[in-house]
Amino acid sequence: MDRESLTKEQSKISFRSLLEVLIVSTRLGLTSFGGPIAHLGYFHEEYIRRRKWLDEKSYADLVALCQFLPGPASSQVGMGIGVMRAGLLGGIVAWIGFTLPSVIALILFALLLQGVDVGNVGWIHGLKIVAVAIVAHAVWGMGQKLTPDRERATIAIVAAIITLVWTTTASQVLIIVLAGMIGTFLYKNPNIPDLPEIRVPVSRSFAVSCLILFFGLLFLLPFLRSFSSFEWLAVFDSFYRAGSLVFGGGHVVLPLLEREVVPVGWITKESFLAGYGATQAVPGPLFTFAAYVGAVMNGWVGAFIATIAIFLPAFLLVIGTLPFWDTLRRKPQIQGTLMGVNAAVVGILLAALYDPIWTSSILAPIDFALAAVLFGMLVFWKLPPWAVVLTGALGGTLIAYM
Repeated sequence: MDRESLTKEQSKISFRSLLEVLIVSTRLGLTSFGGPIAHLGYFHEEYIRRRKWLDEKSYADLVALCQFLPGPASSQVGMGIGVMRAGLLGGIVAWIGFTLPSVIALILFALLLQGVDVGNVGWIHGLKIVAVAIVAHAVWGMGQKLTPDRERATIAIVAAIITLVWTTTASQVLIIVLAGMIGTFLYKNPNIPDLPEIRVPVSRSFAVSCLILFFGLLFLLPFLRSFSSFEWLAVFDSFYRAGSLVFGGGHVVLPLLEREVVPVGWITKESFLAGYGATQAVPGPLFTFAAYVGAVMNGWVGAFIATIAIFLPAFLLVIGTLPFWDTLRRKPQIQGTLMGVNAAVVGILLAALYDPIWTSSILAPIDFALAAVLFGMLVFWKLPPWAVVLTGALGGTLIAYM
């Protein structure tokens, strides 16, 4: 095969991979209800169990990396999988597919449905019950693989207890750091399995450039804002900082954004709270709440600027760290650390299954009955997530009329 034919064949493969990533991520963006913890369950089901784009250990390591990074962990995991599957454009396409459905939905909420109370609608309650089944399935599967011995099971249980008792922004970060230190001590010479190589088609020099840009914007934007009256520079700075400094996922970004946008008069507190209810009703990452706020401020243009600004730090951090991750995770010390971190992630998942997911969803015996049916559909009947989501929505609607 000559060079021209080879180039054409590679282009076809690249385009096919990009299209595949876009289709799968868009499907997830349309059906992934329940917040960041549930999203990891959806990703595990679609990317790992069904399509086997990554092995279980590599997925767990990627989740552990994204737990360390500030920003929306589930979105970062999706970006990382997209990069590994189809390069830099794959990461962008994966983010677009997963994010765009909820962005459009929240913009429409902002423009057409402001003030409408969607908090008690039956099908929304059903989708919350879907999240119970999805997270329970994730805890079930990840627990079997990541906590196979007494030590790691203990780490997971302690992590769950601390997460439930100490409900602060810093708790999750501290739990992960401490679990990593304990894992390093307990597993000094772990039996490292023959890990499949994580293919990251991004050069290390480009990765370093992304990290420099991340920190450069973080420190430069506030400085430029103080010397400029350009409103959109201030907006970009506020949303970029919110996306850069949030640990713990999308729920944590909401109060941070409120402090950024309400006191300066960009949006009223009433409109802000109405948007919070709307955000719980749509699939995809909770960070897309920024699209709602931006749309209230200045329609589609405001939504675009706010969305790009809040997600840009996450993308820069993922691209900046992934090329170094495969080398680091093969070191014995890093493997021991990851064994502790992965066990803690299971504990954090377990805690999230109870609060806020279980406590806000299972309000009556009939709710538990629906959750059990949905869990069975996932675990034993092996039905696709979209079927489970549809069943949950219909079940929630029926429960509302009972």
